Amino acid sequence: MELISDINIINNTSDNQSVIPDTISVNSPVSKKKLYIESYGCQMNFSDSEIVSSIMQKQGFGSAATAEDADVIFINTCSIRDKAEQTVRKRLSQFNSLKEKKPEITIGVLGCMAERLKTKLLEEEKIVDLVAGPDAYRDIPNLLLEVEEGQKAVNTFLSREETYADISPVRLNSNGVTAFISIMRGCDNMCSFCVVPFTRGRERSRDPNSIVNEARDLFEKGYREVTLLGQNVDSYKWSPDAELKGKAQIEKNGTDDFINFAQLLEMVARVDPLLRIRFSTSHPKDITDEVLHTMKRYDNICKYIHLPVQSGSSEVLERMNRTYSREWYLDKIAAIRNILGEACGISSDMITGFCGETEQDHHQTLSLMDRVKYDFSYMFYYSERPGTLAAKKFADDIDLSTKKRRLQEVIARQQQHSLERNQRDLNQVHKVLIEGYSKRSRDFLQGRTSANKVVVFPKKDHKKGTYVDVMVNDCTAATLLGETV
Repeated sequence: MELISDINIINNTSDNQSVIPDTISVNSPVSKKKLYIESYGCQMNFSDSEIVSSIMQKQGFGSAATAEDADVIFINTCSIRDKAEQTVRKRLSQFNSLKEKKPEITIGVLGCMAERLKTKLLEEEKIVDLVAGPDAYRDIPNLLLEVEEGQKAVNTFLSREETYADISPVRLNSNGVTAFISIMRGCDNMCSFCVVPFTRGRERSRDPNSIVNEARDLFEKGYREVTLLGQNVDSYKWSPDAELKGKAQIEKNGTDDFINFAQLLEMVARVDPLLRIRFSTSHPKDITDEVLHTMKRYDNICKYIHLPVQSGSSEVLERMNRTYSREWYLDKIAAIRNILGEACGISSDMITGFCGETEQDHHQTLSLMDRVKYDFSYMFYYSERPGTLAAKKFADDIDLSTKKRRLQEVIARQQQHSLERNQRDLNQVHKVLIEGYSKRSRDFLQGRTSANKVVVFPKKDHKKGTYVDVMVNDCTAATLLGETV
């Protein structure tokens, strides 16, 4: 799976598993029960938690600031690496004492880990009452009724139609400026290392009109940036009768019968010139020149692409079943640079220590990084996932110390490149959308450039949600520093 994220940082050896205690807000004073949600993993999980919160809100649930105050606790989980699952298990063990003091609390596990383990999760984690996969969120109210009747409740059915297009998400921990819009679900790519096709099912695209309407509604509510989310946004395809025909038939009928991602991107960009558009994630084999030219045509489509390479070795890429070679990937980078220019931000995912990776393979990854010079990357060592093609076909034959050493070398190279790329922005003026206060001081604000770089500058009288021009006069490997002009 490509990690869906727009966090402008260089990751260290820890997994890119964010966790934010998400809570919902309900205006009704008569709400009796309270919900507490924690979300782990990719941005799709955070988006899903907003859908779950909307469903629960309609059931009359209010918000709980802490797990101790909640009647229902949900953990929306990631299964991309073993460490991600162990983090969830540790969190569940922390809830064990809470359950002992307050046995009436319902604890549910949602998302990819729920889908992968299914009923095993109930057996392994005795305090779990409810398990719901990514396509079963509409059924949560019924599952809660089963729990109230003293049963353990499970729904991990994977749908070929569910997109939650008709559900208006509750924006959790929102800054009121940026928001996510899910445009499709599932993944048809069978990368050998990835569990996502088994936990999120097949690809299905959401009605573009519902996407545009959601973007327009967000803009009218004051939001100024939306990120279109999908496991592989470039494979977005929608037809008015998609549910009847099925995706294979749509593809056979040709472009006149469906809307592709480039067309959707244009539709959303035309909502308003002041609404910035981002998207994630792109698969190198699917991003097209049509998408790149659409990005170039609209100033409000951000000039930033997350294009995971995973490895710089064609041999490793073949074992990963990525369906492209090193040379093919570099040609795609060249197309991005030719159409969108050197200023376009490019980030990546990289895995070290995949099955059979030699030192030569590792150095090919480093040399590819030297060629591309990513603005930032999400970097991890390989973690075998049960049920994947790699687990069935290849030996996990790289020892942990070698994996970690190679990862540290990749991280060091990326830090060097991130600093170099940021230094290119010195003494230049950049248009920045203000997202809020700097993390370090309320005397400073921060926002991002079109290329997805964080910029910090003095607050003065500037307001969140507005655009400002910032002259960049200093930088670190992760942040640009400047003054408004």
